[in-house]
Amino acid sequence: MQLQHTLTAPRATAPSLPRLSRRAGFWAVAFSFLIVVALSTAPSSLYGLYELREHLSPLTITIVYAVYAAGVTTSLLLVGHVSDWYGRRAVLIPAATLAIAAAVLFISWHSLAGLLVARVLTGLALGATVATATAYVADLDAGPDGAVTRRSGIVSTIANVGGLAIGPLASGLLARYAPGGLTLPYIVLLVALLVAALAVVLAPEGRSPAHPLPRYRPQRIKVPANARGQFLAAIAGVALAFATWGLFAGLAGRFLAGPLHHPSPALTGAAIFLTFGAGIVVQTTTTTWSGHRLLSAGIPTIILGLGILVASAWTAPPSLALFLIGGVVTGLGASAIFRASLGVVIATSRADDRAGALAAFFVAGYAALSLPVLGLGIALQYLSPQVTLLIFGLAVGLGILAAAPTLLRQPDPGH
Repeated sequence: MQLQHTLTAPRATAPSLPRLSRRAGFWAVAFSFLIVVALSTAPSSLYGLYELREHLSPLTITIVYAVYAAGVTTSLLLVGHVSDWYGRRAVLIPAATLAIAAAVLFISWHSLAGLLVARVLTGLALGATVATATAYVADLDAGPDGAVTRRSGIVSTIANVGGLAIGPLASGLLARYAPGGLTLPYIVLLVALLVAALAVVLAPEGRSPAHPLPRYRPQRIKVPANARGQFLAAIAGVALAFATWGLFAGLAGRFLAGPLHHPSPALTGAAIFLTFGAGIVVQTTTTTWSGHRLLSAGIPTIILGLGILVASAWTAPPSLALFLIGGVVTGLGASAIFRASLGVVIATSRADDRAGALAAFFVAGYAALSLPVLGLGIALQYLSPQVTLLIFGLAVGLGILAAAPTLLRQPDPGH
């Protein structure tokens, strides 16, 4: 009788909603992270179709991107850190809900106003997701002593970079080869988002709410006292990696449709996929590499890729093959720098302020991602794509060279 009581007592106190195991929850959160990021980049290969349907100018498309970038940055600053106080699920579930609302607007509101509102919501959802999901994955994979694992950093990077790659590819292919080019991609993403939101609802909490809850304040850039140099170097690393991605993503569609005479959304999506997909290759083949080794390989690789990109524009005629190769090589270098930088932030932050540190990290990254896109949109009103690529390629390349000594002399946490 005592044994029967022991076996049945937990059932009486079981929660009404089933919970995934920590291992399953780890993968559920990573999946939700990937899908929200994929939604954020899905329009990248569709802007040419938006221009035709809504008669939008390139400058208007740049404004559409600007409101998205503003949404990301605002969300990171306002809520990117609050999961340290209220728990990860309390932030990630509303973020997924915002992404679902954005997908519904993309499907149902066919006008410039609808596109602007949907992009704002997408930015808000992404800003709330990136720091929270990265911290959540680290929490669920932490050891008994709370120490973060190398795997959590790798999986977070794959989810982030994989979403950046999959979104444009899926939307470009569906727009090119299936009916409803500006609707079907978002229907597919909406279904995936609903699954992702349910998965997060069922995932175990990664961090219990703080008691007492602190008074709310926006995110402040807080540098770990015992790792100031490492943290600032990581900020420089993510900014340069994202700036490189922004340079390619901002120019791919216009360069392909202009000098290269390939306006297909499928090709635009494939070009962006190759750049970000190269990053997935880096993550899966360098799992045992230290951060210093990743940086040592990534910095010269990214410089080489930028050189190939610029050269592709100045051949006669401009070379599609060189443009794609340059995108892949820059993607390899940028992803190596990104993962090394992310690993530093995860390793040097504590569980009770990890989301805040990651929010500051991603503010730098997404701000740097946005600047080339916005700058390219303005510069292309006055300059040719070739001259624009040369100027921005030189600017990003010189920034990487200037930051290289600082990045490479930082100690490698855990090594």
